[in-house]
Amino acid sequence: MHRLYVVHGSHPCAAAERALQLKGLPYRVTELPPPAHAAIMRARFGRRTVPALRLDGGEVVHGSSAIFRRLDALAPEPSLRTADPAIAAAETWGDEVWQPVARRLLWPAFQARPEAMAGFQEGSRLPAFPLPVLKAIAPVATRIERRLNAAVPAAVRADLQALDVHLDRIDGWLADGTLTTDGTPSAADLQIASTTRLLLTIGDVRGQIDARPAGAHARAHFEHVPGDVPEGALAAYR
Repeated sequence: MHRLYVVHGSHPCAAAERALQLKGLPYRVTELPPPAHAAIMRARFGRRTVPALRLDGGEVVHGSSAIFRRLDALAPEPSLRTADPAIAAAETWGDEVWQPVARRLLWPAFQARPEAMAGFQEGSRLPAFPLPVLKAIAPVATRIERRLNAAVPAAVRADLQALDVHLDRIDGWLADGTLTTDGTPSAADLQIASTTRLLLTIGDVRGQIDARPAGAHARAHFEHVPGDVPEGALAAYR
């Protein structure tokens, strides 16, 4: 049986798990705690990032896009990836540009509102931390995660300023059929919708996203994502 290594709440991990479900392949999940997952993954597999998929034959595949490719080779139907260059470009953009935005915004939001981290534990396979413990460890955990994800103040401000431009791009792809809210999602849909759906948990940007087709796209493919960061957590970066 395949084994998927994840961090709970991670959007690329959610995309990889959804791909496994679409393929109907048997798998188990090993959940790792952030930010300790980086050291565990590096010691075990030589790379710090999740998701990672260990196939039942022992082969290890890192990263959501690589997992999509390998799953299509293992189980061609339904296909996640196509020969359409527009869809391939959207998948690459979702992986390289859009995916990091959610990390760079979420960890500063947690730093400002550490109590919000409690809600994101819903559905975790690991024991939940009591709120006082979360508040105690939040300064260290958020500082480490911000460093790992280059979430410096200038980058956070730039992401917030560019958000409408990114959403315009996603809406355009929905309008021309590159992305879809109907039927089986492509790798591009999974890559982009998982990030957008995580961003919808941040009150400062939720209204900006939900008013657009991009918000409906995210909810169509990822109905529920636990957690909510109250509005105002990113006010210092506006």
